Amino acid sequence: MSIAKANTQVKKVVLAYSGGLDTSAIIPWLKETYNNCEIVAFCADVGQGAEELVGLEEKALASGASECYIVDLKEELVKDYIYPTIATGAVYEGTYLLGTSMARPIIAKAQVEVARKVGADALCHGCTGKGNDQVRFEGCFAALAPDLTVIAPWREWTMESREDLLSYLAERNIKTTASATKIYSRDANAWHISTEGGELESTWNEPSKAVWTWTAEPEDAPNKAEYVTLKVENCRVIEVNGEALSPYGVLLKLNEIAAPHGVGRVDITENRLVGMKSRGCYETPGGTVMMAALRAIEELVLDKPSRSWREQIAGQMSHLVYDGRWFTPLCESLVAASEALAKDVNGEVVLKLYKGQVTAVKKQSPNSLYSEAFATFGADNVYDQKHAEGFIRLYSLASRIRALNSQK
Repeated sequence: MSIAKANTQVKKVVLAYSGGLDTSAIIPWLKETYNNCEIVAFCADVGQGAEELVGLEEKALASGASECYIVDLKEELVKDYIYPTIATGAVYEGTYLLGTSMARPIIAKAQVEVARKVGADALCHGCTGKGNDQVRFEGCFAALAPDLTVIAPWREWTMESREDLLSYLAERNIKTTASATKIYSRDANAWHISTEGGELESTWNEPSKAVWTWTAEPEDAPNKAEYVTLKVENCRVIEVNGEALSPYGVLLKLNEIAAPHGVGRVDITENRLVGMKSRGCYETPGGTVMMAALRAIEELVLDKPSRSWREQIAGQMSHLVYDGRWFTPLCESLVAASEALAKDVNGEVVLKLYKGQVTAVKKQSPNSLYSEAFATFGADNVYDQKHAEGFIRLYSLASRIRALNSQK
């Protein structure tokens, strides 16, 4: 994979296209900068909403693209990227459920597949030089298509603002619905929606109601709790309230149930891969419920060292996904380790949703290591408490020897 420089001999480019201001400007810029090369627009449908796809092909063609591919990735995203990631327990810096990060590998893979199909010799993305996504996309491109040239306009052109982009399009009579004022930067898929910018750029500002677009204000959520029952198999949610659903169907259903209760809001100032800190507000209603269910079953079935190992996997996986290293041997290794533990993570959970909170209130598993007969505070016939004395003496033996040595 080579990074393109202006006027490089590029004949056909596949552009990751959203229809927004940036990518609308990228199409004519590519043609002008790269010797009138052919532009194929590619859009990934990852559940960002049907309204985001309306008129997309027409807009791309009007901007100068020769073709526009809209690829449905929703089921694959949840089944092959989200489910394996949450099975590891990955949560970035203790809070972020990796909504944007998990979607980037599948988008990059599909973009490469379109490039192979149309015989393109270059890939293009609209990521800025400040963000994580440039690394995520280009890391995937390097792993999947090292022979293709990568073009990153924000690292090449001289335009610096929305006003610059609007003027650029106006000079070429290319229509856009964008305006000079853009309060927030948002990214959405079936798992979450992220919001950055606006008042969030000051960490002393509380997010206004305008920041949150998906979930209800917890204060305005129903005064009556709602209960949802999930069935878990191999650390995957397969049923919601007794209804068997596909992975994407499960997520849609849980989003519908949890969002009105204000579940899944996070306001985090995170460490970007490129070195700076950034603040974002993330809404992950269904995903938050799923994570709570999986962890509840794990509490029943994983012994102490197994759970400790799963937590180590989670920590490494969170950074791997955030940093865009999905297509690597390390990712395969972490997922394989997680799947070995996931075999016993089966059962049923009842979760209570109320005023922004989700709590597992009932849980059971055929593989549960919890035994009421052993754990009871009442009389029992299975545990001889005298045995604890020998265990404690051996468990603390090193400390005892160390103390005896210090007394000599």
